[in-house]
Amino acid sequence: MSMTKRSIWPTLGFLLLLLVVPLGFYFYDNAFYLDLATRLVILGIAATSLNLVLGYGGLISFGHAAYIGIGAYAVGIPVYHEFYGGFDSIASTNGLFQIAIAVGIATLFALITGAISLRTKGVYFIMITMAFAQMAYYFFLSLDEYGGDDGLVIEVRSEMPFMDMDSPVQLFLLCWMSLVVAMLIVRTIVHSRFGMVLQGAKGNNERMVTLGYNTYVYRLTAYVISGAMCGYAGALMGNFSSFISPAMMEWGRSGELMFMVILGGAATTLGPVLGSAAFILLEEIFSSVTIYWHLPFGLLLIGVVLFARGGLTGMFRGRGN
Repeated sequence: MSMTKRSIWPTLGFLLLLLVVPLGFYFYDNAFYLDLATRLVILGIAATSLNLVLGYGGLISFGHAAYIGIGAYAVGIPVYHEFYGGFDSIASTNGLFQIAIAVGIATLFALITGAISLRTKGVYFIMITMAFAQMAYYFFLSLDEYGGDDGLVIEVRSEMPFMDMDSPVQLFLLCWMSLVVAMLIVRTIVHSRFGMVLQGAKGNNERMVTLGYNTYVYRLTAYVISGAMCGYAGALMGNFSSFISPAMMEWGRSGELMFMVILGGAATTLGPVLGSAAFILLEEIFSSVTIYWHLPFGLLLIGVVLFARGGLTGMFRGRGN
């Protein structure tokens, strides 16, 4: 018990730094780092959702970027119809309505694609999740009314109760609090009976089936929860960037989410967020040096896999929680 309590402190400390440092820079007239931190925490939510199925469930999903895109379009499309489509409704810019649509469609997409994908395993599961994500990518690419390949500008951000989404500080605080809630949800799930079965299926699925557990249902439920959380992250990303395009859903974006989880430490509470922070910072550094910044990223990932078992979290603490 004491070990568990001690292991929480690094996570709390990192989240506190993630809250205080960007706000400090912003109030000292440097808004760049606040924008960087906002993007970081949104990707942290998406990586945390992926960690539920990848880290704890052993399901290597190569299509989670599709849920980010779905969530972002759930914000952009209603706004577009209010400004250009002649559909004037208060629901078009209502943030709660947009989030409900984002989470609902992402949940439905995860349920349908997950039910099919989980009939496979191994490399076939990887490929079929990527195939479904590419289907979503080409679907939105074909929607010329919403910009197609050129994307779509979101004219106004969501209207939330008691909150001004046009304020960078308030948007960041919403995203940061959402990250904390997402981490708590995943941590609660994995320490529950449901989570124990999910992790048991990762270790030895046949044995769990023999014990009487329908691991297919457990894995599908986890996959749906993960997709819904990622769809919520997409809604936040749409508000943050004020621009959406099918490029948000490319398979390379899914690879970046996997990179964050593995770099930070899969099957840990802090790992996905730490990996997101490392990814954002290293991207800024490498991209300022060379346009071929993916090469050092790839070499770094190889180094982490070979020499840093447990990712950055494992290096700093010796063991993830």
